[in-house]
Amino acid sequence: MENKISNRDGFQSKWGFILACVGSAVGMGNIWRFPILVSQYGGMTFLIPYFIFVILIATTGVITEMALGRSTESGTVRAFGKCTELKYGNKKIGEGLGVIPVAGSLALAIGYTCVMAWIFKYTFMAFSGELSGMGQDMDLIGKTFSETATAMGANLWIVVAIVVSCVIMILGVSNGIEKSNKIMMPALFILFVVLAIYITTIPGSSDGYKYIFTIDNELIKNPKVWIYAFGQAFFSLSVAGSGTVIYGSYLSKKENLITSAANVAIFDTIAALMAAFVIIPAMATANTALDTGGPGLMFIYLVNVLNGMPGGRIVSIIFYVCVLFAGVSSIINLYESSVAYLQEKFNFSRKKSTLIIHIFGCVIAILIQPIVSQWMDVISIYICPLGAALAAIMFLWVAGKDFAIKAVNEGAKKPIGSWYYPLSKYVYVGAAVIALIAGAVLGGIG
Repeated sequence: MENKISNRDGFQSKWGFILACVGSAVGMGNIWRFPILVSQYGGMTFLIPYFIFVILIATTGVITEMALGRSTESGTVRAFGKCTELKYGNKKIGEGLGVIPVAGSLALAIGYTCVMAWIFKYTFMAFSGELSGMGQDMDLIGKTFSETATAMGANLWIVVAIVVSCVIMILGVSNGIEKSNKIMMPALFILFVVLAIYITTIPGSSDGYKYIFTIDNELIKNPKVWIYAFGQAFFSLSVAGSGTVIYGSYLSKKENLITSAANVAIFDTIAALMAAFVIIPAMATANTALDTGGPGLMFIYLVNVLNGMPGGRIVSIIFYVCVLFAGVSSIINLYESSVAYLQEKFNFSRKKSTLIIHIFGCVIAILIQPIVSQWMDVISIYICPLGAALAAIMFLWVAGKDFAIKAVNEGAKKPIGSWYYPLSKYVYVGAAVIALIAGAVLGGIG
């Protein structure tokens, strides 16, 4: 007998759903990865292909995953099972494949937990004054991060990150996830605008803006720029066959998926651009190399820059609160797929499922601290693109055209254009496979 989530929770408003999806998409990729790629690949030279790919993925992959979740009213495992049951009369094949994206999301959530621990610690240090107290002593700043990011270096803060995520999720979809994102996402955007305006007043910031709007006619012809732009758009929009599927399953069938997907893409892109308009000009004010990437950007080089600014302590507080909100909204989405799976598979209560997943996540996060970078690379390179490809194949190829078009159009004021199905079935699925191959060849594109 098929287990179902009793008294299934859901989003209470269209904007609650949109802000939750934006929250799941606005994460570390937007805050530190996006500004670095914009910097490394010539500002607007990178942004042009990035915008193209955002439009492609928003009109195909995001809609597809939302529709898959809503039409089946379930998480990835049961959604895949229902697709194969429609086609082959056997749900076990789909359910077996559905475990892959769910496991990928859980593994990514565990890796994010380590990163969130760093962010919680640095937010605390920003408020306490310890961060600004290091001044521009690069040796001390570097040592502080090294001690935080090495084996067993952030145990306390991992527990803090887990507790925050767990509390929000135990409250449920509407009372926890939706309400928290209604606070965190508007606050994040407002704070980023404040930071961006402040950065414009600092001498030297104009060099950063000039760089952002630069187009290199030769570099834009380089296939690598387009591959990296595609990879960033792909992961930034949080299409991995799990998180968007489960959020879609909580959405009312009266809501228009097409406009919801467009809003998610627009606000996610705005958040990424605001991060770039804060970080790149801020680095320029200190004549710091704009192509400095990786964790060191946010926890070493940017700390040095912020400490050298007028009012640096206040700026640091605002910046790390922004990053904290972005990280928390992402991590609760990543854990949600696994929580829903336990509810569906074993008929556990939400509280029990959430506690099991978070205790497990906490233990593993503490153990993987020495290898968290490699851990995140493997998941983002292989599992996430594979999950996205599987979700699209299940919805578009296995469940079939009639099922897919009906699911997408439900709640829409007018039917989606005839372009959606072939573009999603062939171009998007092909792009997801390319992301998987390119990520493996290049060592990660997300």
